[in-house]
Amino acid sequence: MALDQQPESPPFRRIVAIANQKGGVGKTTTAINLATALAAVGRSVLLIDLDPQGNASTGLGIGSNRRAKGSYQVLSGMIPARDAIQVTDIPKLSVLPADMHLAGAEVELVSAENREFRLREALKTAALDYEYILIDCPPALGFLTLNALCASDSVMVPLQCEFFALEGISHLMKTIERVRRGLNPHLEIQGIVLTMFDSRNNLAGMVADDVRGYFGDKVYETVIPRNVRVSEAPSHGKPALLYDLRCAGSQAYVRLAGEILKQERSAAA
Repeated sequence: MALDQQPESPPFRRIVAIANQKGGVGKTTTAINLATALAAVGRSVLLIDLDPQGNASTGLGIGSNRRAKGSYQVLSGMIPARDAIQVTDIPKLSVLPADMHLAGAEVELVSAENREFRLREALKTAALDYEYILIDCPPALGFLTLNALCASDSVMVPLQCEFFALEGISHLMKTIERVRRGLNPHLEIQGIVLTMFDSRNNLAGMVADDVRGYFGDKVYETVIPRNVRVSEAPSHGKPALLYDLRCAGSQAYVRLAGEILKQERSAAA
């Protein structure tokens, strides 16, 4: 190497579990639209659908007839991850789909060898193809979510602006801390995303203030509003950013992606 030649920086890669054991908090919506926004600015992205409901797969236009190979077969060791990953209609965005067979993995993993690390092992080679891997976790703290946490660098928590929000997130934080102590010491909190915010509701503002007061700068500045167009998008098999880029919800996810990229630049500095 010439004296004036600088060594190349290693490619940026980050695996992020999007998790909350409470359902209906905008977790899958966040996974789909954040993945789309990151891909739109040129990042190579893989979205792993780890929820047996398969909503992330549906929201990216992957119908049930195209899910013969997916996250269940990968976790079960039947096929390598690369054989199950599909490209989407969105440039730079791929998906590892899921279907109802994945529900059986919760039972099968109980007695499996290295049960917490199945996903991590499966991603060792596949992860090299992407800058961001986002994992859409199921609304439960079982073995599927545990696999996601053990495979990830960080956790993003979508948090609905409602009365029981802080109570629910405390259980997740305890789980993250246990995983950090015993299974994945490098796991960190990527950030908390306030979702389904309704500015007409005084309680929503109070909850947002409480969350920011408790978690400080771990809470993203961007708040995802309640938005009809975002709710409609999955029924058309599209992310909201493709269904209606100009709507308030889509624009919020664009801003959230900007905050993620700012974190990336800070980490590289």
